[in-house]
Amino acid sequence: MKTRGRQPIRWGLVAFATFWMLVIVPLSAAAAPYAGLVMDARNGKVLYARNADTRLHPASLTKMMTLYVVFEAVENGEISLDDKVRISKFAASEPPSKLGLRAGQTIALRYLIRAAAVKSANDAATALAEAIEGSEAQFARRMNRTAKALGMTRTTFKNAHGLTESGHLSTARDMTILGRHLFYDYPDYYNLFSRITTHAGVRSVSHTNRRLLQSYSGADGIKTGYTRAAGFNLTASAERGGERIIATVFGGNSTTSRNAKVAELLDLGFSKAPSRVALARPARPSYLGKMGSQPVMIAAGGARPELAGKTVRLAAAAAVRKSLRPRPRPGAETTPVLIADSGDIERALLAAQDSTVETGTPDETATQTAQGSTAIAEAINAAIRPEPRPKDITLASAEATDPVAEVVTRVSTSGGRHWGVNVGRFPSEYKARQVLLQTALSEMATLDGSLRKVVKRPTGFDANFMGMTRDSADLACRRLQAKQVTCFMIGPS
Repeated sequence: MKTRGRQPIRWGLVAFATFWMLVIVPLSAAAAPYAGLVMDARNGKVLYARNADTRLHPASLTKMMTLYVVFEAVENGEISLDDKVRISKFAASEPPSKLGLRAGQTIALRYLIRAAAVKSANDAATALAEAIEGSEAQFARRMNRTAKALGMTRTTFKNAHGLTESGHLSTARDMTILGRHLFYDYPDYYNLFSRITTHAGVRSVSHTNRRLLQSYSGADGIKTGYTRAAGFNLTASAERGGERIIATVFGGNSTTSRNAKVAELLDLGFSKAPSRVALARPARPSYLGKMGSQPVMIAAGGARPELAGKTVRLAAAAAVRKSLRPRPRPGAETTPVLIADSGDIERALLAAQDSTVETGTPDETATQTAQGSTAIAEAINAAIRPEPRPKDITLASAEATDPVAEVVTRVSTSGGRHWGVNVGRFPSEYKARQVLLQTALSEMATLDGSLRKVVKRPTGFDANFMGMTRDSADLACRRLQAKQVTCFMIGPS
C-alpha cells in the first residue's frame, strides 16, 4: 500500500524531469537544421551544397538585403548619407542587438548603415526601412521585389532586421547569391562589412564577426545572424590570390562551431576553385524606385546610362529632393571658364602623390583619404591658376570645343578625380607596392596618372590606385578583371 501510494509521485517526478530536459535542451538544435553552400564568386559556380534550398530562418543575414536596398536608394538619389533620420518609437523599441536609439532623436543615415552592417543593430535596421519607404511593412515588400529580381527564388522577407517572424524565410543558396550581389553591385560600400570597429554616431561599435575576420586569412565580410529559431548563421567572403569564395552556413550550434565550419567551407572552396577563371559578374537588376512609383523612360546621358532607353520605375521623391546631375546655372552660356591642358592636370596629380602608408582606424583612414582628395583638388587648382597665366592657358566661353583642351569648372564627387580602384589586400607593404607597380605597368592605358596608395588595415595592406574619375576607375577595373586581376572601385569618402 505504501509503494502503491508513492506511484503517482514517482510518475510525477518523471514527468517533471522530462519537461525540464525539453526546456534545457536548446530548442534551436531541433528548429534549425544545418544548411551550407560554397560558391566561386567570380562566376557563381556552386562548389558545395547541402540542404542549400531548404527554407530556414535567416536571422540577421536579413540585414544584407536591408543594406542592399539602402545602397540602391542612396545611389539613385532617394536619400543621402548625410540626411538626418528621426527615430520612431517603433524603431527604438526593437529588441537587442541594438544601437540604443531613442524615440525622437535624429541621426545621420550613414551611422544607421554602419550600425546595421557592423553591430547588426535591429533598431538601426528598422529606422533605415522607415527612412526609405515610410514603414517597415512597405520596405519589406520592396525587399521581396528586390530578392525576386536578384534570383532569390525561395526567400520571403517580413521585416528589415531578421528577428523570427512567421513566413520570414530564406535559404543558404539565396543568401549566398545576395552576398555575391553586394560585392559586385555596390563595391563602394562593401568595405563596411570588414570594419572591426566603427563609429555609429552615438558610440563606437564592434563587428559581430570580428573573430573570423581577424583569424581567417583573406576574410573581408559579410554578415552574421542568430536567433533561437535560426541557430548561428553566417555568410562569409574571402579573397586569396585573385580567387574569391563566398560560403553560407545556417543552423550552427555556437559561434565557435559556426566559424569553424565556415572556415572549413572556405578552405574547401579555395581548394576546388581554379586559379584562373573567366569573370562573370552577376546581372544587376534594373532600378525600380520606391514602391508604388510610376514607370518612366530613362533618357540617354542620365545618371544611369546603362538603363538608357529602358522603362523603369523612378521614385518621385528622388526627382524632387535631389538632382542626380548638376543643372546649368542661369547665364552659364556666357560665363567664362578656365581652359587647361589635360597634361598639366595629370602632372599636377602626379606631383600630389603621397607615397606614405595610411594607418589608423577605418574612420581615421577615411579622413586621411578626404584630406588626400583635398590635396589633389588643390593641385588641380594650382595647375589652372590664372595668375601668372601661362601661354597655353586661355579664357574661353563654356561653348569652347578645342579638342586638345579640357574644361575644368570644379572638382565634383561624381566626375572629379576622387575615385580609385583596389587591386587586393596583401600581408606586407612591400608586396602591396610591388603589385601596384606591376599592375600599373601592365595597364598603363587607364592607370597612367593615377596615384598609387598603400593603406594599412588591421588584416593587411590595401593596394589602391587613387585620383581617378568614376568613368576611368570603372574602365580600369573592367580591363583588369578581364586580365584575371582582382579589382573593385573605391568611391569618394
